[in-house]
Amino acid sequence: MEPLCKRRKASECETVAWDVSPVLSDEQSQDTALLEAYAAPIINRKETSRLVKELSSVYPLPGVQHIKRVRACKDSGSLHPLEIIVCLVRDVQPTNDSNDLSISALLPSDRVDCRGLGEPFLVKIPAHPPLTRPQFEQASRHWPTSFHEDKLLTVALKGQLFTADQKAKMQLFMMGAITAAKATQVLGMDAVGAVIVDPQSESVLATGHDCRGGTNPLHHAVMVCIDLVAQGQGGGTYKFDRYPSCQFSAPTLPPHQSSREISPSVDSLGLDQAEQSWVPYICTGYDLYVTREPCVMCAMALVHSRISRVFYGAASEDGALGTKYKIHTQKDLNHHFEVFKGVLKQECEELEQGGTLFQ
Repeated sequence: MEPLCKRRKASECETVAWDVSPVLSDEQSQDTALLEAYAAPIINRKETSRLVKELSSVYPLPGVQHIKRVRACKDSGSLHPLEIIVCLVRDVQPTNDSNDLSISALLPSDRVDCRGLGEPFLVKIPAHPPLTRPQFEQASRHWPTSFHEDKLLTVALKGQLFTADQKAKMQLFMMGAITAAKATQVLGMDAVGAVIVDPQSESVLATGHDCRGGTNPLHHAVMVCIDLVAQGQGGGTYKFDRYPSCQFSAPTLPPHQSSREISPSVDSLGLDQAEQSWVPYICTGYDLYVTREPCVMCAMALVHSRISRVFYGAASEDGALGTKYKIHTQKDLNHHFEVFKGVLKQECEELEQGGTLFQ
């Protein structure tokens, strides 16, 4: 199959109004959790270094090293310029009135010289280091914290990761998946379509759709596509000849590409030994475009096939890449891939409204 954009007029590559956003892990997407702590005003700025050292020896704040111990006073009219974290509330022995402790009750006099400190007050501080800029901005409203920004992720969260040209190509690939979904809908099966693309050559390697109306109930669109890619590499298990919209092609073999993992069945492609080093293991380095968020089975198949990125249009109630589960973020898996949602969302959701036989 030749690159999709080369088969369309330039005007057809113009994108419509849709947004694509990354599907992040719970740790990256959740609101900032907070801990209660005691802080105190630093009356004498010259005592700051000594107080930080002495307080750190008594209350080292384990687990919250991302917190900056000292902050400037938020109240511009305050008589004291700085405030310091004394300790976490959980580190203080409970008393009958633990919310009204004096500074002398919190600190042992033989280890901390309390001169220069005012009376403590309760504050809330971020319990975990922020992983995204939205989390950092939310955390900073409570107390200053360290932040090691992933600038690429920040751009992605703003919806600016892909250029207009890239979005135009993404739209064309998803349109291929939508066309396949409409073909299976006519056959009375689930209206889900998918394509797998080599982003380097911008070529569609496989186009598939739901085939569960046949003999195998596991033939979800994603599973079909993965098997078709394997067939293009000389492997594969099933035949989809009865479904003309399910197609595959062999991967492009650029002359100076670095060595990749070899598919177990490349011998049947008739490639010489040098060419075989260019054949990826099933979906290594490839992108999937699918009209509906994959289920758990399909998500795990994508892990095992080494997909690089997944783009889906419509969310699914039992979806495994963002809605019900986030398989791609499980830390104990031996492969991880990126997931983006929202490509031609409205068009993909309209497929769902057409009615299906299988859920």
